[in-house]
Amino acid sequence: MDSMELTGRDFDRIPRGNVRVPVVEFARLWLAAERQYDRERTWAALGVVDVCRWIACATVRLETGRTFLAYAPITERTGLAHEETIEAECLAAQRLALRRPVPSYVANRPGWLDSIVATLEWAWHRSGVPPLDVPAHSQG
Repeated sequence: MDSMELTGRDFDRIPRGNVRVPVVEFARLWLAAERQYDRERTWAALGVVDVCRWIACATVRLETGRTFLAYAPITERTGLAHEETIEAECLAAQRLALRRPVPSYVANRPGWLDSIVATLEWAWHRSGVPPLDVPAHSQG
């Protein structure tokens, strides 16, 4: 997955009903996540990026030029995120986190599932703290 260069238009397009934290806080998290993923290609960073892109209904452009609408990270649901699908994704992520034995694809992606759960919990359920440190004044 490639990192995205975000613009003000990307932030303006975030559906307001898709986040329950202030949109500006979500936008700062998304920007910080993209920058972190650009610096360090870890599974944990990718988990945050995946959730942010999907909740924001972002179009992702690969280096090859191919574009696609971001999809739900756990269920891989395609289409625009909205209230019902975000809640369903939260439940699917929580169920997967409790599953034993841990599926091999999760075990082979250290930090990925935890960062997805943390991002969804913060952005949708307004629970906990942002899944990564967000500079107070992220400039894009």
